[in-house]
Amino acid sequence: MTEQQIIWIDQLKKGNELAALNLYNNYSSAMFSTLMRMLNNEDQAKDSLQEAFIKAFQKIHTLAESEAFGGWLKQIVINTGLEYVRKRKIDFEDIEDVPEIAVEIDNTQSIENETIHEAIKSLPEGCRTIICLHLLEGFKHREIADKLGIAESTSKTQYRHAKLLLKKKLMHHYEN
Repeated sequence: MTEQQIIWIDQLKKGNELAALNLYNNYSSAMFSTLMRMLNNEDQAKDSLQEAFIKAFQKIHTLAESEAFGGWLKQIVINTGLEYVRKRKIDFEDIEDVPEIAVEIDNTQSIENETIHEAIKSLPEGCRTIICLHLLEGFKHREIADKLGIAESTSKTQYRHAKLLLKKKLMHHYEN
């Protein structure tokens, strides 16, 4: 975090709207990427982003340490995205017997981030949500289960299924 960002946060706490705009401009791109991975819909991600920033700016006085703003904001963004997921009532099935198939990609080939991102975006909604939260955002399955109102075992099986689908998609990408 830069010294300028800390100044903006302190100014925002005092009601400076220009500071809010500066913080939005500084953080919105990264937060939008997080929401796109979760929601895979540009309009929904934009709506959730705006809602998250409104929440953050309204609650800025609860932030004890300005240096923690990035992580604090990301948590608000993720929770806002999860609220949207819960409202849509995504079906998180407890998938039984997901086979663990070893899919190997030639280690000499590097996988571009864009290829991985596109593969994640193409996953079924439940799988995409779980893999984003666990793999990319670092949530434990228990936390995911609590946030989504599902069983921990459902989170784990959705994650295994998502990994399997990702492996298949990446293998298919390199076969073509």
